[in-house]
Amino acid sequence: MDFNTLLSLTLLIGAIAGWFAGQLVQGTGCGLLGDIFVGIVGALVAAVLFPILGLNLGGGTVAGIVAATLGAAILLLIVRLIRQASA
Repeated sequence: MDFNTLLSLTLLIGAIAGWFAGQLVQGTGCGLLGDIFVGIVGALVAAVLFPILGLNLGGGTVAGIVAATLGAAILLLIVRLIRQASA
């Protein structure tokens, strides 16, 4: 798989994961585009952090969406905590 295909797939999975995470962690106020952005960042975080922690969800698109959703949900919870602390 070439780099452009891999990047496109990661962005698509991140966008789906961001939407899922936005539905799971309501009340962050990021909106749809913000949640999608957080999902993309969450996908990258999950891709780096989960192997370090020894978490392996398997291969494939579904496992990628699950991992990215978990990463995005963690980021949305952190955003919520930061917003509550600054309010």
